[in-house]
Amino acid sequence: MLYQIVRDHFETFCADAARAHDGDGLPRFIEEEFRGFLRCGVLAGGFARFHCAGCGLDRLVPFSCKGRAVCPSCGGRRMAERAAHLVDHVFPVVPVRQWVLSLPHRLRYVLAWDHALCRAVTGVFVRAVLGSLRRRARQQGALDGRPSTRAQGAPSRVAGRGGAVAIIQRFGAALNLNIHVHALVLDGVYVQDGVALRFHACDPIVSVKYESSSKRLPLRPPFAKKKSWSSGSPAISGTGRGAPRWT
Repeated sequence: MLYQIVRDHFETFCADAARAHDGDGLPRFIEEEFRGFLRCGVLAGGFARFHCAGCGLDRLVPFSCKGRAVCPSCGGRRMAERAAHLVDHVFPVVPVRQWVLSLPHRLRYVLAWDHALCRAVTGVFVRAVLGSLRRRARQQGALDGRPSTRAQGAPSRVAGRGGAVAIIQRFGAALNLNIHVHALVLDGVYVQDGVALRFHACDPIVSVKYESSSKRLPLRPPFAKKKSWSSGSPAISGTGRGAPRWT
C-alpha cells in the first residue's frame, strides 16, 4: 500500500512542492530517500546473481535501498539486527530500564537542524540519568572499591559506574518532526569488589520527584557558546514553565 501510494503520487508531490517554493522543491536528501525506496527490491534497480554449481539453478536477488526513513523493510531489518546485537553482545544479564527525553516544541526544530547540539543535549540527558543512578546507589550503600578522584576531605569511596545506549528518534507517531531520545539504561551500577565487578541493582522507582527548574545542567563547551538561552546562561532545565527557550 505505501509503495503504491509513493509510486503513483511522488512526482506530483515533487511538482507541487517546487511550485510552492519558487522552484526549489524538496530538500535533496528527502528526494533521494523516496527514490531509493522506489528502487528497493526492484530488479531494474540492480541485483546480485547467485548460481548453484550442483543443480545449475540461478537466482536473482534485487538490491535493497538501505534507507533509514521511509522504507519499512530496510528499517525493520536494521531494527531487528541492532536489537539482536544489543541483546547478544552489549547488555549484560541485569535489569534494564528505558528512559525517554521529550523536548519543548520549539527546541525540537532547533535540534533537527543542528546535529552537534542534538548530540550535546543527548549527552546531558544520559549524564543526568547515570548520575541519578549513582546517587541512588550511594544512598543504598553501594560503594566502589576504587579510590575517589574528588578533592581532599571527600569520601574515600564512590558509587560505581552504570551504562546506557541512547538512540535519537526524529519523528512521532503521526510521522511529524519530533526530536526525542530513547535510552536503555542499566538499572543500577557496577562496583568493584576486590578484583571482580559486582552489579548493584537500584531499588524500584515508586515515585517521581521533580526538581526545581532553578537546578540546571550546563552544556559543555564548545556547544555552550553556540546559542544563548532566555534564562541568561546556557543550560537545560525541565519541561513545563521552566523549559528553556531560544532567543
